[in-house]
Amino acid sequence: MKNAVTLSLKPSVRAMTNKKFFPLVKRRTGRRGDISLLIAVTLLAAVGTVFIYSASNYSAAKTYGDPFFFVKKQAIGIGIGVVAMMAAGFFDYEKLKKFNIPLAVITVVMLALVFVPGIGVENYGAKRWIGFGAFTVQPSEIAKFSLILFFASYVSAHPERSKSFIGIIPLLLYGLVICGLIIIEPNMSITVCVASLMLTMLFASGVKIKHMVALILPAIACGVVLIAVAPYRLDRLAAFLDPWASPKGEGYQLLQSLYALGSGGWFGVGLFHSRQKYAFLPFAESDFILSVIGEEIGFVGLLFFFALLGFIIYRGIKIAARAKDTFGYMLAVGITMIFGLQVIINALVVTGSIPPTGLPLPLVSSGNTSIIIFMTETGVLYNVSKSGSLTF
Repeated sequence: MKNAVTLSLKPSVRAMTNKKFFPLVKRRTGRRGDISLLIAVTLLAAVGTVFIYSASNYSAAKTYGDPFFFVKKQAIGIGIGVVAMMAAGFFDYEKLKKFNIPLAVITVVMLALVFVPGIGVENYGAKRWIGFGAFTVQPSEIAKFSLILFFASYVSAHPERSKSFIGIIPLLLYGLVICGLIIIEPNMSITVCVASLMLTMLFASGVKIKHMVALILPAIACGVVLIAVAPYRLDRLAAFLDPWASPKGEGYQLLQSLYALGSGGWFGVGLFHSRQKYAFLPFAESDFILSVIGEEIGFVGLLFFFALLGFIIYRGIKIAARAKDTFGYMLAVGITMIFGLQVIINALVVTGSIPPTGLPLPLVSSGNTSIIIFMTETGVLYNVSKSGSLTF
């Protein structure tokens, strides 16, 4: 008897992908596309803007003299993102293949430019941005989509190569170049995301389990080495294990995050009434915005908030499972994976479940490059859904 995934994928996709990746879905042919995905993403971005204002109005007024400073920046990003999402939604995703190599080259160049004096912008000891006048761009965010497009294009053009280790070497080489440039910024959190994205897409493409094991074990070893050779990463690990040992040092941010979540209780302290945002919780509008959200709307509110995030992931899985071809399937897998992975990691960090990392909450945290890229990817995902079979 054919397994559930074999039934859930179109015949053209079944033969070239890992058949245990997605659950059974029912079929309904449609060309309208997944409107619910667009609504959910737009709603999440709007909700995120409200909480960015709540989390940042005090610090923005104190630092920049304008309580709406971060909101205005986010509004610009959302505006550009909506235009990009609409454009990607109406641009045939199959034509993206021709931009595969150019985007890969541009991505590598941009990742290298962050180290060039006068071009790269350094903040908090890390060189992760390129400056364009008053605006900055974070190339590592672009690198995620570039990697997705590169993998999807390669696998769809050479489906048989994923069955051999030699066949996936081009994918590994590009992924290693991206990871190498990002880790020396340094930015271990996004490096972990990119590496996880690589492994997921390789598995989804049908790479053999023994080859996956041969890749995962060295990846874990590299992660251990990267932590061991960097004293500040060891300090973060120690603070994660016992934040109360350094309440004013490395453990400070995690403790303040836990205080925020604990203060929220079941129903929260009320919208705009967070106390931790008053210079207690660092990066309240970006990496730790979920702590402020939890403080203001409480555990019950967070359940609804995560339901919205989960719905977006659910729609992405459905779209991938019903994609009409391997290229669309791989695009949808990659986009859904990177969104879901960042949601999970961010939630685990703010709750003290894993060591702290500088990873934003998709579509919610302050950051123009991130929201523009994610909204563009949403447009691509919508475009894939228009060509596949849909069901709620």
